[in-house]
Amino acid sequence: MAKIGKRSAAAQKAFDGKSLISVEEAVALIKSAASAKFDETLEIAMNLGVDPRHADQMVRGVVALPNGTGKTVRVAVFARGAKADEAKAAGADIVGAEDLMETIQSGKIEFDRCIATPDMMPLVGRLGKILGPRNLMPNPKVGTVTMDVKTAVEAAKGGEVQFKVEKAGVIHAGIGKVSFSDEKLAQNVRAFVDAVSRAKPTGAKGAYLKKVSLASTMGPGVSVDLASATA
Repeated sequence: MAKIGKRSAAAQKAFDGKSLISVEEAVALIKSAASAKFDETLEIAMNLGVDPRHADQMVRGVVALPNGTGKTVRVAVFARGAKADEAKAAGADIVGAEDLMETIQSGKIEFDRCIATPDMMPLVGRLGKILGPRNLMPNPKVGTVTMDVKTAVEAAKGGEVQFKVEKAGVIHAGIGKVSFSDEKLAQNVRAFVDAVSRAKPTGAKGAYLKKVSLASTMGPGVSVDLASATA
């Protein structure tokens, strides 16, 4: 534990006095301080000027990061017949209908993204209380309720990231690995910020983007200059 404490203290010292720096500076600082024994994730947190309790201020969407996330995404697909075959061919990890529903109801959830064809939604709807809190419920707004299951599966496997604002008006996401090059991480940061910016809801009043912060899985966070993040 002492070693972890020393590493954390050293990392925190490196971050002291650093605020509202450029995306490139933030990425370089985070990478230099990352000292875990695994490949840490670069995480982004965005504070938005919205109150998601109001429907016209809800922010959600999806973005295909230019350099992926570095994470292996397990995909489940609710489909039958030819669409089930299409999903399997595209690389889906789990494909099913009633059998998949029963597996999920038993508490076995071994996937990170759930996709469904529109005709399967009455079945999937029964799983709302299980999938909803885990942000796994298929939704046409983010392309996970679709007849084009091939494209949806390939997008999920290729580094597509979904985002949804939380109660406090904050969006969190993992957008790459610290082993990525500085340039690739900076590109992912700006792609994510751009996607959230374009998802600005009609009910948002005043400043929409309030703060953007970056951190590694085990490291301190640092706030980024908004002009740099939206460049």
